[in-house]
Amino acid sequence: MELWTSARRSKVIDVRGVLGVLVLFYTIGVESRKSVKWDYFEYGASNCRAHSASVSDFGGVGDGTTENTKAFQAAVDHLSQFSSKGGSLLYVPPGRWLTGSFNLTSYFTLYLDKDAVLLGSQNESEYPLIEPLPSYGRGRDADGARYSSLIFGNNLTDVVITGANGTIDGQGELWWTKFRAGKLDYTRPYLIEIMFSTDIQISNLTLINSPSWNVHPVYCSNVVVQGLTILAPVKSPNTDGINPDSCTNTRIQDCYIVSGDDCVAVKSGWDEYGISFGMPTKQLVIRRLTCISPTSAVIALGSEMSGGIEDVRAEDITAIDSESGVRIKTAVGRGGYVKDVYVRGMTLKTMKWVFWMTGNYGSHPDNNYDPNAIPVIQNINYRDVVAENVTMAAKLEGIAGDPFTGICISNVTIGLAQNSKKLQWNCTDVAGITSEVNPKPCDLLPDQGQGKIEECNFPEDSLPVENMGVQTCYFFRKRW
Repeated sequence: MELWTSARRSKVIDVRGVLGVLVLFYTIGVESRKSVKWDYFEYGASNCRAHSASVSDFGGVGDGTTENTKAFQAAVDHLSQFSSKGGSLLYVPPGRWLTGSFNLTSYFTLYLDKDAVLLGSQNESEYPLIEPLPSYGRGRDADGARYSSLIFGNNLTDVVITGANGTIDGQGELWWTKFRAGKLDYTRPYLIEIMFSTDIQISNLTLINSPSWNVHPVYCSNVVVQGLTILAPVKSPNTDGINPDSCTNTRIQDCYIVSGDDCVAVKSGWDEYGISFGMPTKQLVIRRLTCISPTSAVIALGSEMSGGIEDVRAEDITAIDSESGVRIKTAVGRGGYVKDVYVRGMTLKTMKWVFWMTGNYGSHPDNNYDPNAIPVIQNINYRDVVAENVTMAAKLEGIAGDPFTGICISNVTIGLAQNSKKLQWNCTDVAGITSEVNPKPCDLLPDQGQGKIEECNFPEDSLPVENMGVQTCYFFRKRW
């Protein structure tokens, strides 16, 4: 194969790795006298790989028109034999690589060159149909099956999808048009979906024009999503950026998202299906996120949250021209809970609402939901927020007889737009406290006075996901 990889752990000298690199450089020196040239790359990953190949080794053609679905799948299938032998890396060289859905394997890295573009096929037959998610009971777009994602994985361990800011282009316009016209019988494919898996890294890529959601880890643990640029037209339907769904121990950081829907949407199943499946999203870190989404939220919790959402920590969030900063979406019939949410350090410019909670979101998968399944929303904390050009400070609507409780808002300054609403805080069926908030909050969130709120403090302990480190990995590509 053309590629060779080596690794060294950050701040730790791996003598064997150094010796391997020296041997390689000696080999390169010998072969250079035979007019062999080498490209050298390094990248950060949770784990490095001992074996590698290029998709071109399996008949792939990066001309933008040749279908490469079989080449990608053949490459992955071949490399899967090395799962227990140091793992493997599939290199995508410069070019435009048209492909439909393909499945990943364990102990595996998919690496896109900086000049590589994966183009999502617009041929529906290139996306196999798969079953609805058990915590949803149906597809999101239509009842029944759904199209497999462009990059898909199920029951995997140790998967890295990364690159030198290479691009994955879902070519979603065709899918958006069919969806709007009601001409799709099944749910649109996502760009990346990983299910029932652990130790996942998705990093240093540009994702554009997804048919629907961009990144969807579901039923996963130990997930790191970082360094992504995600772009979609702001009027494209349901092009959420990153949707952690029934996942434990997840970190999302250093991402820039322009979206037709929520930039980050935290989920855990839909009504009776999510309640029955019972897998919450918890231990979630979101930081250094920049978002533009004129019709949706920077961070949404729900609306599919029936398995529960807890211990969410978001900080250093920037948003421009977005509908709301943080939105909690739920309804009667959802059940589940959203609790222990901590947000600090938001800078927001041109917003419809800074804070938005709604208990009447409504949308249900079918008519079999339990009207007595009442969600619990409690211990929601926001602090250190500066917002400019805001139409309305907050719209906080709990559920009659089931108020959202434990809301804490501190050190918030909201500058109003010229066309701002006369009523700045619209609060019903909520309870909590505030301190140093301007404009003055509603009576259901009484001001406790300067420096009187400790409950809004951000947790000082670290979550297990903080211990997921990155190694410096190397690979060399031979050029004749």
